[in-house]
Amino acid sequence: MGGEICFDDSYSANPLVNAMCVGLIEADKIATSAASAVDSVVLLVGAGTGRDGIHGASGLASRTFEEEVELRPTVQVGNPFLEKVLIEACLEALSTGLVHAIQDLGAAGLTSAAIESANSGGRGIRLDLSQVHQREDGMSPYEVMLSESQERMLLMVAPENVDAIRAVFEKWDVTCKDIGRVVAEPVAQIGDGSNLVVDLPISPLADAPQYRLEGKPSEEHLERLNFELDSVELPEAGAQEVLLKLLSSPNIASKEGVYRQYDHQVQTNTVVGPGSDAAVLRVKGTGKAIAVSIDGNGRLCQLDPYQGGMIVVAEVCRNLTCSGALPLAMTDCLNFGSPERPDIYYQLEECIRGMAEACKVLDVPVVSGNVSLYNESRGQAIFPTPVVGGLGLLEDAGKATRSAFAGEGMVVALLGADTSEVEPYDLAGSEYLQRIHGRVEGSPRIDINFEKRVQQVCRWAIEQGRITSAHDCSEGGLAVALAECSIQGAIGFTGELPVPERWDAALFGERQSRIVVSLPEEQWAALAGLASGLGVPVTRLGYTGGDRFKLNADVDITVSEISKVWNNGLEAAGG
Repeated sequence: MGGEICFDDSYSANPLVNAMCVGLIEADKIATSAASAVDSVVLLVGAGTGRDGIHGASGLASRTFEEEVELRPTVQVGNPFLEKVLIEACLEALSTGLVHAIQDLGAAGLTSAAIESANSGGRGIRLDLSQVHQREDGMSPYEVMLSESQERMLLMVAPENVDAIRAVFEKWDVTCKDIGRVVAEPVAQIGDGSNLVVDLPISPLADAPQYRLEGKPSEEHLERLNFELDSVELPEAGAQEVLLKLLSSPNIASKEGVYRQYDHQVQTNTVVGPGSDAAVLRVKGTGKAIAVSIDGNGRLCQLDPYQGGMIVVAEVCRNLTCSGALPLAMTDCLNFGSPERPDIYYQLEECIRGMAEACKVLDVPVVSGNVSLYNESRGQAIFPTPVVGGLGLLEDAGKATRSAFAGEGMVVALLGADTSEVEPYDLAGSEYLQRIHGRVEGSPRIDINFEKRVQQVCRWAIEQGRITSAHDCSEGGLAVALAECSIQGAIGFTGELPVPERWDAALFGERQSRIVVSLPEEQWAALAGLASGLGVPVTRLGYTGGDRFKLNADVDITVSEISKVWNNGLEAAGG
């Protein structure tokens, strides 16, 4: 529904794929993984257990497995159809009220699922691996416990209710096996038939000792922060040529070639689909809607992990805000290199510190998440890349707002700092600096308290019906943001912007906390009053209308021309 794609050489050998899934549940029907009921039967349901995925996610979490042992491929084999059937069967089983606990099998497979569930309930667990449905012959207990075969779930059910739950899974033609019991003593006893292979207390397995490494920025990192605008020559090409080059960048160009391959109308809840700042889905049976967005910016975190961590949280909340939603919560995936390296550990702890600070100020809790470490190849780590998924709420689904200009004759304005003055940090980590000059340098900045006020103005303006579109000003800067609004709305724009000598920083710099909005002329005074009340600058940029995109005397081009460049950029970059 929502998301982004980022290209950088640092990911060439370690491509990242982070996905967020959002579900709805009645608050009084939340299921937990805590196996607290003694004598509950442990049911393993779903696909058979094979050797695929052994040391998959768990191997990435620790590099200390024995290299001399030949392991099967660590890529798990997924079956989306079986996954859907398993989900429906589990939901029906939960609806009976007979399931005490439920836990999915993810990283480290049965090992992690069983131990985590028992520990959460303050109990122990006894398993018989000979009862596990295995799709390969001769699997050792080690392989069965660590297999990361997909489409499997662990359920804890009272003995007298097992037949009823088993009947549900038989109805869906899903395998359901009794593999053990929940026990009172907090121990893990794992057998293979009559052979006991594990007998350990739960505590040291679930509550491993913690240690803190020493983080230290690298010399290269410190050098990249020493950046002055004067060190960057103004391009010989004019603003129009630079704009076209940025619009064709795969990091900025339309991603429709990707998201059109997905059915984003399934369930018929979609109010705002992919391509806008956030996707919006109605909550059937109510007048409400939820908004979802995913963001990450490894380049900024590479330059300053603390500021970059704050910025990635701010941007996902800004995208939700631009849809009219109040940010409610976020989840994250922290993608980094080896934390055993002082410079990488520094990136990790500083990113987390920055994200935590932004979450406190913006009042957005982190409710879940995971970590992906050791993303390195031949000693080269990926950019530190925290990817954040955000969830927001619109009380009135009818007020969902898009990034596209919504009509002709609208005033176009900028919430946040204007373009009359520029700072070195405007170009820090920008697409312009990398794409035009081949440099990743600078010290990005954000005032997170100012960011909060900018977002408040935008949300209030949407709630009061003052504005008709809102678009986050991010990759490519103000000129690109305006062009995207014109392209998506198929409406021209004519603007007169105060631009200093460093027009590149003014038009293509990526200063934070800025939102492009459009509104009827009669709403201008009300918007200006809202912004003034919170100390947020608001600047008139121009008007919508016609079929040309004009910025001062520097850019004058048809909307169809910039649209063609933007729409074909990703395909052209891929050859």
